[in-house]
Amino acid sequence: MHSLVVLPGPNPSQVPVFGGTLATACGRNPGIACRLTWDLTHSLKAANLTSVFLAGPAQLLVRIAFVILVALAIRLAAHRAIRRITNRATRDVPEVPDHAHVLFGERRAQRATALGSVLSNAASLTIVGIAAVMILGDLGFNLAPLLASAGVLGVALGFGAQNLVKDFLAGVFMLVEDQYGVGDVVTIDGTTGTVEQVSLRITRLRDVNGVVWHIRNGTIKKAGNESHGWARAVVDFPVPYRQEIPLVREVMTRTVDAMWHEPTWREILLEEPEVWGVQSLSSDSVVMRVAARTAPLRQWEVQRELTERLKGALDASGASVEPAPVIPAVSGGAPDGSADGNGSP
Repeated sequence: MHSLVVLPGPNPSQVPVFGGTLATACGRNPGIACRLTWDLTHSLKAANLTSVFLAGPAQLLVRIAFVILVALAIRLAAHRAIRRITNRATRDVPEVPDHAHVLFGERRAQRATALGSVLSNAASLTIVGIAAVMILGDLGFNLAPLLASAGVLGVALGFGAQNLVKDFLAGVFMLVEDQYGVGDVVTIDGTTGTVEQVSLRITRLRDVNGVVWHIRNGTIKKAGNESHGWARAVVDFPVPYRQEIPLVREVMTRTVDAMWHEPTWREILLEEPEVWGVQSLSSDSVVMRVAARTAPLRQWEVQRELTERLKGALDASGASVEPAPVIPAVSGGAPDGSADGNGSP
């Protein structure tokens, strides 16, 4: 005999019962599959089997798939935003045919690429971690012990790998602050060389002798960069002590001015070279200093060229350093340079 059962809810419905009720078979919130099975069979066993072995796993798979799709979408959006930011930072380089700006653009592109890689990896790790925790929760795992164990493991790894964490943090700040990059000439802890590789853990240098140095980022206390932005060529040129300083300054000024107006050197010199004047005095000479601001890593060739030109100009004007006087040997002296054969002066 059929009976009608009123189910609780905002929209009560009357469902025919045969050997039980819909609420008994599928619970207070029956799913579509369980409700359809009950409507077709009115069997508690069939409805229970459908709810346990079909509706439950299917719903779980749908939830997991939804979490994965949302995580992938967020990851794609984050990577696209990071890529857009790094591309914009690269495109903002001034498009002028200046050597300094070209080097600045290359350096900025390298830094943007490195920072983009670090940010992308960090975003992927964060998103995947959150999605994994949500999926484990849906699968029925108790997350409290898992998170507690992960916290203890993180503390243990933090104490055991302090140097590694220190190296990575130093590498991140080094990239963010743009301390140096690939191709720069730097001095780190007394070692001078060209940077060949920069990672989050180590910096690789090659010195003038060809020796490759691997330096951990966490051990770097100070680093001197000789190729960041611009460089300066300094020439200290000695002239005779009795030479007229205004005349020497005039000759030097004409020499550096001629070099500044040559097209070849205008691509390297960022500003007109300046004669700073007297740098130091000695008993036989006066040291005059000339300085020129150059493009990065070009100061040495400018310094050599300035020294050669100043030497030629001062020689032509007669203002170069006079050779040291030669003291003639005393006639009648002994072979050892003394005045007589007994060795007395």
